[in-house]
Amino acid sequence: MKVMKFGGTSVGKPQRMQEVAVLINHDSENKIVVLSALSGTTNALIEISTAMAYGNKSGARQLIDQLEQHYRQFSKELLTSKQALGDAEKIIQEHFEFLQIILKISFSEALNKDILAQGELLSTKLFCVYLEQQGLDYVLLPALDFMTVDANDEPQIGAIKVKLAQLIKKHGDKKIFVTQGYICRNARGEVDNLKRGGSDYSASLIAAAVNASVCEIWTDIDGMHNNDPRVVNKTFPIEQLSFEEAAELAYFGAKILHPASIWPAQYFNVPVKLLNTLQPSAKGTLITEQAGSVGVKAVAAKDGITAIKIKSSRMLLAYGFLRKIFEVFEKYKTSIDMVTTSEVGVSVTIDNDLQLAAIIKELEAFGTVEIDTNQTIVSIVGNEITETKEVLQKLFAAIATIPVRMVSYGGSRHNVSLLIARNNKEETLQLLNEGLFGL
Repeated sequence: MKVMKFGGTSVGKPQRMQEVAVLINHDSENKIVVLSALSGTTNALIEISTAMAYGNKSGARQLIDQLEQHYRQFSKELLTSKQALGDAEKIIQEHFEFLQIILKISFSEALNKDILAQGELLSTKLFCVYLEQQGLDYVLLPALDFMTVDANDEPQIGAIKVKLAQLIKKHGDKKIFVTQGYICRNARGEVDNLKRGGSDYSASLIAAAVNASVCEIWTDIDGMHNNDPRVVNKTFPIEQLSFEEAAELAYFGAKILHPASIWPAQYFNVPVKLLNTLQPSAKGTLITEQAGSVGVKAVAAKDGITAIKIKSSRMLLAYGFLRKIFEVFEKYKTSIDMVTTSEVGVSVTIDNDLQLAAIIKELEAFGTVEIDTNQTIVSIVGNEITETKEVLQKLFAAIATIPVRMVSYGGSRHNVSLLIARNNKEETLQLLNEGLFGL
């Protein structure tokens, strides 16, 4: 059995959704199809939820009506038979009546999660109506029946595995199973979502739970590229990455895949393929335990970084200094990306500044605190690159004109990271593309 996940752009237009049906019927292997909400839907639902939270019921009602009209038009273009159009009408009416009912209830965080879940519920149900119209045999497996997280919002992989096996066994003669990405139930049994990684995370967890032959992530780009195609003119898809390389790239800015989506597949050794619904014949990117080759694979950039430098003349002989520094960030649940140290100071970077004021206040007890905002981490990723002299020579020669605030080297054999000012990002990525890939 394999898992096939299709993102919002892959199902965002009626024609795209029809093409997805062709893709899942391409071979005879059993498959679980994981769908995101139609592109734009989650953002629209967030707007509706925000309007409700601020008591703007008339604004929320207008947004609900607009979204409902979008779905009615979508179903008219997707479906042709009278039966299918009637079934779609009932589905749309049910979910938008639910949103209208919520308008009459006092808003809460639990209701917010229910609102956000409507996108995936609608996309999967409409897709199933289309499969029915086309005469394809399928089963809808509601994610809320098996996808669960614990009190710390961590997926319960053991429980997911057991529940999925039971559900699939009930329909042993079926080849196609359809389910929702992103949504789940929390420890209280309430509707919730996976937050980090969304539908990609769902697909990876499902693939791990059923020991899938492969987890296919279908988007609108042909695999992970060697550089950011939105910034750099000449890029190319990478044929193969190791799980470690893919995780580094995802964490440090490659938007095609969320880092949380890597670990379930890695832990259970399920190959991941990144494929393009617009070019189904393209090779895409294969992610496995093996790197495939030695050397630089790709460059990624992560914006919104804040650098914090703590200088202290007491640091030289003060054992436990770093522990105390890190405990401040732990206290405020703020993760650290990069760390560099010297005899009189330590510099760290964070990508979440919500607790920055409180963090600074506590760090000032240890020394002078300096802050640099609007920074970017540029990461150069590839198998064993920290052990390859030629790579390092090319890397630093390429960026000789760029002021570098921090360098992280040696923490991983596969990653060299640089901290630069955000306004130097585009030039840095282009220089690295020329210096490392000759493009």
